[in-house]
Amino acid sequence: MSQPQKIPATLIPGDGIGPEITEATLAVLDALGASFEWDHQVAGAGGVAACGDPLPQACVDSIRKTKLALKGPLETPVGGGYRSSNVRLREEFKLYANLRPAKTIIPGGRFDDIDLVMVRENNEGLYMGYEHFIPIDGDPHAVGMSTGINTRQGCRRICRFAFDFAVKQGRKKVTVVHKANIMKALTGIFLETAREIYAAEYKDKFVLDEIIVDACAMKLVMNPWQFDVLVTTNLFGDILSDLIAGLVGGLGMAPGANIGEDAAIFEAVHGSAPDIAGKGIANPIALMLAAAMMLDHVHMNDKAKRLREAIDATLNIDNVRTGDLGGKATTKEFTAALIKRLAAS
Repeated sequence: MSQPQKIPATLIPGDGIGPEITEATLAVLDALGASFEWDHQVAGAGGVAACGDPLPQACVDSIRKTKLALKGPLETPVGGGYRSSNVRLREEFKLYANLRPAKTIIPGGRFDDIDLVMVRENNEGLYMGYEHFIPIDGDPHAVGMSTGINTRQGCRRICRFAFDFAVKQGRKKVTVVHKANIMKALTGIFLETAREIYAAEYKDKFVLDEIIVDACAMKLVMNPWQFDVLVTTNLFGDILSDLIAGLVGGLGMAPGANIGEDAAIFEAVHGSAPDIAGKGIANPIALMLAAAMMLDHVHMNDKAKRLREAIDATLNIDNVRTGDLGGKATTKEFTAALIKRLAAS
């Protein structure tokens, strides 16, 4: 029987603990029989060390060719005027949708049975970086100004993405998070567009709800089960996606996907954790769950399901957990236990 054709994909192990959790994730993907042809690239601090650029051209060219990437955490070097590699990647490939699911895997915590998805607009809003200072009385930084921009086109694109995702996943409610009571133009256009698209195309498919961002933050802590899918602008999504990660155990359990029309990058959204790099104790689950999202993206849904179920069983039946989850397993020990679970499934 012929071997399945391998899917080209760019691999960016990242900085700090990135290479360790990437090695673990690749071992698990191999155990699943997921056929990827990896093009290894560097970025972040590794890109600066190798090429003097946190986003080397070779990395950009690789993603432009493969249109698919798996990425570990990247460090933005302090000083030198370097911009975040993550932001540059989103801009370069117009990765307009940031998808951040938060689902309880280990039961018994402060919040249980959480199953939320944050859909964050990824290219507009206050993250566009239109900033400047105004000098007054000899103080060159007397006034700091930042301009946020949301376009009708960008609002339509992210709202349709969120609504289509909800329909495809059988979700019952989408909540639009905004601050249109105060930021009437910048987030008012977002809310207005969501209402228009819902009324014209989706009104019989799910319930649309609206909430002001500060009230949303409070309600996510008090009663997160009232939410299903949330869609919002760039800055609000950045903040709230970390909040919902906290409901399920933190960023070590939080995968992310950045999706555009021509490329998709899947990542662990946590930091590079240089304080524990090389110690072999990093939790690889976030990147493994990101790999599961990538498997879904390339229509290997059965393998994605097997991976998620094996992670659940390794944590809750075998009780093999890394230190951040209350266990004693090393990265390699957790990975070996997970691979054993996959072999039995």
